[in-house]
Amino acid sequence: MIPTALTIAGSDPSGGAGIQADLKTFHRYKVYGMSVITLLTVQNTRGVRAVYVMKPAQVLRQLEAVLSDIPPRAAKTGALGDEGIIRAIAAQARHFRFPLVVDPVMISKHGAPLLNKNAVQALIKNLFPYAALVTPNLLEAEALTGIKVLDLEDMEKAARMIAGFGPRAVLVKGGHLKGKATDLLYRGGRVRFFSASRVATRHTHGTGCTYSAAITAGLARGETLFSAITSAKKFITCAIRKNPGIGRGMGPVNHFN
Repeated sequence: MIPTALTIAGSDPSGGAGIQADLKTFHRYKVYGMSVITLLTVQNTRGVRAVYVMKPAQVLRQLEAVLSDIPPRAAKTGALGDEGIIRAIAAQARHFRFPLVVDPVMISKHGAPLLNKNAVQALIKNLFPYAALVTPNLLEAEALTGIKVLDLEDMEKAARMIAGFGPRAVLVKGGHLKGKATDLLYRGGRVRFFSASRVATRHTHGTGCTYSAAITAGLARGETLFSAITSAKKFITCAIRKNPGIGRGMGPVNHFN
């Protein structure tokens, strides 16, 4: 049977991030994608103009409809909006029999908040314990731990602290560091690195969503976590390098690569 994957995230009408990027990535991996929308953004490559958060009951009904009919082999979360939505998803996540990748999206690439401050603790306490993997970038790692992350040593400290919140593994993404784009995986007390050459471009809209979706797709296909991350790292690096240059601002990556 064809592998299935679910994304629980926000909508980006310009197609570069969120639900749209996730579904494109699933399709590229030959995985049947499903989606639960948590919030609607009004944005394009130049910026975010508004964010409309769904009601928890609306999110929960979408999730229940999918789970009762087409159980996914893996799922991921993206922008969740507020504490109510996080709690609603977590109540279901405790029953998941498939891996959950939590991408703790807090702000958009343009700096717009996609998760209110009160919801950060709800994310840590309610959802992280059910995650097979949490994938923060450096700014998100700092917000989750309260420590400044400036190098690989700091990344490991942050990863260990986040792992203490309950997820089985943590991938801290080092895209904002100088030099190579190096990500750090912490799992079971062990550290592994995933590095790639940095691509000089402003067209990086949706990189975090695409990366975590690629990992999720790999898990849905039955790959190990290490294999899924290795493949996803290559995919996102190529997607950035081959970006189509669409839009008048910070354009999307290339999901066709």
